[in-house]
Amino acid sequence: MSEVTRVLKTFIGYLKRPDLYPELGRKIIKNTVNRGNAFKGKDKTNSWAAGRAVSQKEAVSKLFGLEIDAFRNNYQEVLATAAEKERGCPVKMGGPGALELIYYACEFTKAQHVVETGVAYGWSSLATLLSLVKRNGTLYSSDMPYLAQDGDQYVGYIVPENLKGGWKLFRFADKESLPRIFSENKVFDVLHYDSDKSYNGRMWAYDELYKHLREGGVFISDDIGDNSAYQDFCEKNNIETTVVEYEGKYIGVFIK
Repeated sequence: MSEVTRVLKTFIGYLKRPDLYPELGRKIIKNTVNRGNAFKGKDKTNSWAAGRAVSQKEAVSKLFGLEIDAFRNNYQEVLATAAEKERGCPVKMGGPGALELIYYACEFTKAQHVVETGVAYGWSSLATLLSLVKRNGTLYSSDMPYLAQDGDQYVGYIVPENLKGGWKLFRFADKESLPRIFSENKVFDVLHYDSDKSYNGRMWAYDELYKHLREGGVFISDDIGDNSAYQDFCEKNNIETTVVEYEGKYIGVFIK
């Protein structure tokens, strides 16, 4: 699909969904007036992150006092089936991230309520739900429709049916999804951010999510090297954060 075709399909998709008009307005501003916002402070933060990064295994051990090896062994079949489903999916989206970090954050907090932004195939959702199902917990997910790809039906594609009973999926931009989620549940054990990558988008969402994280809860943000939003947020709130290096990218994680 050419870039022009993709943009046109996306715009038409927005026009068909009046409930997404607020996000369309924000997208236009983000891609015109605030075009440089996505990479604000990127060099500063990559240098900062590189100087303190540890492996996923080290982070889980240091923060949660847990070993990560059991995850791949215990869920070998589930993960293999999910990978096979991803390979067969006609729409290409983001692949799996640091699944052990997410799973063991839920185990450490004995999570009952988790909120995530960004779903795609549903890898992070799967890792979360594998823990939540033990306690009949609920995952609240915010994910924008894939307007350019006709990919709505494939969001969360790899999540098996037996785990979907504890999953609530909100199909709007974060600024519309998160207030709806917080009206249903006020306090969360784990937060996982992986959606709007712009500096302003992150700063708004981090503030909102942090308010709803309980003391002792775990905050995780993917792709923190895109700009300095995560570093700035942590410094503003005097948060001591751990940085995880995973497949050439940086993830931020801390316990409140």
